[in-house]
Amino acid sequence: MRALPVIIMGAKGRMGATLVNLAENDPCLTLGGLVERPERQEGLERYGCPVVADVQEVLGLPGAVVVDFTAPAVTLDTAAKAAVTATPVVVGTTGLNKEELATLKDLALKTPIFWAPNMSVGINALLRVLPDLVKLLGEDYDLELMEIHHKHKKDAPSGTALKLAECLAHARGRELEEIGIFSRHGIIGERPKGEIGVQALRGGDVVGDHTVYCLGPGERIEITHRAHSRETFASGALRAAKWLAGQQPGKLYTMADMLG
Repeated sequence: MRALPVIIMGAKGRMGATLVNLAENDPCLTLGGLVERPERQEGLERYGCPVVADVQEVLGLPGAVVVDFTAPAVTLDTAAKAAVTATPVVVGTTGLNKEELATLKDLALKTPIFWAPNMSVGINALLRVLPDLVKLLGEDYDLELMEIHHKHKKDAPSGTALKLAECLAHARGRELEEIGIFSRHGIIGERPKGEIGVQALRGGDVVGDHTVYCLGPGERIEITHRAHSRETFASGALRAAKWLAGQQPGKLYTMADMLG
């Protein structure tokens, strides 16, 4: 079977470097191109593939899939360019707002695009089971969520925390925008029934911790997911690239589509 060429955006970033390392050692994949700013390209030539500053220079590679864990503006630019050549794109970028996600969905009508704020199989399994737990516990249990990430993370709350909180809200038949509380300070009074608190902590080199709290009368349930390494997310993204290569445009694919 022919190895699938992958084009890695931000090849010297924390996630980019992890993706490059895993892809280089995967017999089902080959590095089709590395995209990085000119001042950060030193040393990338050792991988024996094109090293460019603009993804457009490598989008003509037959059968290639782009993997992007950069920033919203870069991701949208990449997806727009990829749509012209019908090149599939796997997006792990977080911090996308509603308008940016809508743009990504529009571009997915022209080329296969896969987006997940968290590529971990464990997190996506948690998203499957949380609604049942919330419904079984009922309205007497207050729902809270806390996440911790390394000090270099730029967006807060994390995309994963927002996805988990949306899952909790939908299980209650509400939208997160209606009942989500993202900070508390001062004399705020009693906790209103039905709100969902989301708190973000930053520090050190934490890859990603997320804890859901179900706080009821006389007891509480805590469910925690801890990512031990960025390889968890990179492996999921490369698995998604292999899967996406066989899909058609028409919708913005997610982990739910890939995992069935």
